[in-house]
Amino acid sequence: MSEKMLAGKTAIVTGAGRGVGREIALLLAEKGAKIVVNDLGGGGGGEGKDAAPANEVVDLIKKNGGDAVANFDSVASFKAANGMIEQAMDEFGSIDIVVNNAGILRDTIFHKMTEEDWDTVISVHLKGSFNISRAAAGQFRKQESGRMIHMTSTSGLIGNFGQANYAAAKMGIVGLSRSIALDMARYNVTSNAIGPFAWSRLIGTIPTKTEAERERVERLKAMTPAKVAPLIVALSSDAAQHVTGQIFVARGNEVFLMSQPRPSRGMARLEGWTPEAILEHAIPAFESDLVKLERSADVFSWNPV
Repeated sequence: MSEKMLAGKTAIVTGAGRGVGREIALLLAEKGAKIVVNDLGGGGGGEGKDAAPANEVVDLIKKNGGDAVANFDSVASFKAANGMIEQAMDEFGSIDIVVNNAGILRDTIFHKMTEEDWDTVISVHLKGSFNISRAAAGQFRKQESGRMIHMTSTSGLIGNFGQANYAAAKMGIVGLSRSIALDMARYNVTSNAIGPFAWSRLIGTIPTKTEAERERVERLKAMTPAKVAPLIVALSSDAAQHVTGQIFVARGNEVFLMSQPRPSRGMARLEGWTPEAILEHAIPAFESDLVKLERSADVFSWNPV
């Protein structure tokens, strides 16, 4: 396979000024894609603006022989999302790949979470992913091709403390990705969700009060953002045309295909169910298959490879 497997293609990577997004943009460019580097340049909680991160990535791509432009708009704006697609078309004449990576965190225990904490996180992650994908859909449909890749998280797929807003947004993205895959399949557009394990500023606030927490953080630090990028590039390629509607996890040198909700047990009762009958028969029968109340760290408990 050619080293420039993405030659002639154009990608938008949101939140590409730092962390995982930066590494995705750099590797996409290395493989031949032209890049719209979107980054508002805000803080980890979404506050403020700074053009420097996006500009630095653009400069690095150009220094390495690639082609890129910066975009500093918020993915939470539907109008701005359409502007990003227009910018890609104006600058490079095409749009082929969308990577919905932009995100913020406003972690707090659920009973202390404010409406603003909820709305802001949902707006950036879930609405932002919809905005960019919807903006690209028209052109993808017209050209009958396209790749959409969305960032989910094991905080939603499995669970974590103090992240109800983030987890809900990330599980919403899984549903969004699956629906896009179904709706856009006739136009040869693929849509997949990726749960990245990588150390970044967004998870740099994880508490380290106990020895177990300190060990977990050290494991996370070993999982660099660059380890996530190859999976995104692979799914962006023509060779991955048949891969759509899936959920993957990238963790260090490991790649996982995640299961999706499907019936695991079932019972029928010809005379119908009463609450008492459910408690007496159905729940006990399902007992061994009930999913434990676990966190991401409980499921991915071994050191990354």
